[in-house]
Amino acid sequence: MIWPLQRRNAPTPTLGGAGAIQARFKVEHAGFTLDVDLNLPGRGVSALFGHSGSGKTSCLRCFAGLDRPSEGYLQVNGEVWQDSAQGLFVPAHKRAVGYVFQGANLFAHLSVRRNLEYGLKRIPAAQRRIALEQAVALLGIGHLLQRLPGKLSGGEQQRVGIARALLTSPRMLLLDEPLAALDLKRKQEVLPYLERLHSELQMPIIYVSHAPDEVARLADHLVLLEDGKVSASGPLKETLLRADLPFIFEDDAEAVVDAQVMAHDPAYGLLAVQLPGSDISLQLPHGPLPQGQSVRVKIKARDVSLSLQQAQHSSVLNLLPARVVDWINVVEQAHVLVRVQVGREQLMARITRYSFDRLNIQREQSLWAQVKSVSLLGAS
Repeated sequence: MIWPLQRRNAPTPTLGGAGAIQARFKVEHAGFTLDVDLNLPGRGVSALFGHSGSGKTSCLRCFAGLDRPSEGYLQVNGEVWQDSAQGLFVPAHKRAVGYVFQGANLFAHLSVRRNLEYGLKRIPAAQRRIALEQAVALLGIGHLLQRLPGKLSGGEQQRVGIARALLTSPRMLLLDEPLAALDLKRKQEVLPYLERLHSELQMPIIYVSHAPDEVARLADHLVLLEDGKVSASGPLKETLLRADLPFIFEDDAEAVVDAQVMAHDPAYGLLAVQLPGSDISLQLPHGPLPQGQSVRVKIKARDVSLSLQQAQHSSVLNLLPARVVDWINVVEQAHVLVRVQVGREQLMARITRYSFDRLNIQREQSLWAQVKSVSLLGAS
């Protein structure tokens, strides 16, 4: 369902420090308390990630003004929408927010164009910051304008829903698991358009998900929620590598790396990408992409091994010079996670404690990271 929320005869906002989102919410529910303090970037994608019941949607509803915290403060790029200490609370229908739920909930009797015009006409023309043509182009739905929603796939419906939310000219876009109801094929259809929103729009996007690959592909900033509290918050790549987070010991511990397309080998179907600020490159099975395109890749810790010497004859494609930064060693577990520096990027290697001792791993030690698998996440 999509619910466009827009400012309608809103009070003059109280101004504070511009360029960021500051939020403090405390909400009491039966058997659950949301108690968070957040400082998020003023543009780009901030992902709220956690298991079911961690408080992701509750937090999003506070951003939208659908729930009123007993204690709360919200400032969005210089506009204060809530300050319980001052008795200020801008209600949901007066907040410049676009809210997209799991289902598009389009008007079945209206064409795509008329669904979009519904979102557009809800604010005065003088306050519109996104034109219909721009939203249509961003979501790639120009060929769908005359169709009824019943003639659209789930992915197409969701793209129309997002476009309609954008046409309310929001100052913040809230996406509550917008791909959760879609199958894998439809998710892959929508994700590139979410990336376009990320790269082309100046507004902040708050993205709720429990799907690690979606977060790794789209997010700039990561907030980990657990039992209604923030367990970690920071830039995506740095937060994934933090040593003090319990989830890091799960099999899905991984690093996200930005890179640039160098070349494609059609004979072997291999794509070469270069790490920023270095001459280090990675090869991975993939079709051709434009040279110079920015991409984001994922490397799981379990797919990285370490060697004191560069292997001369190996089936592993990616043998990278690395330097040991630190490691996480838990007595109860048979494995150690070693963090290594490769160029400007950092990776995690999941090795046994036996191998760790046998290699006599030391901080600042030079060695080789053998990367067995690299996955392309999408444009960065």
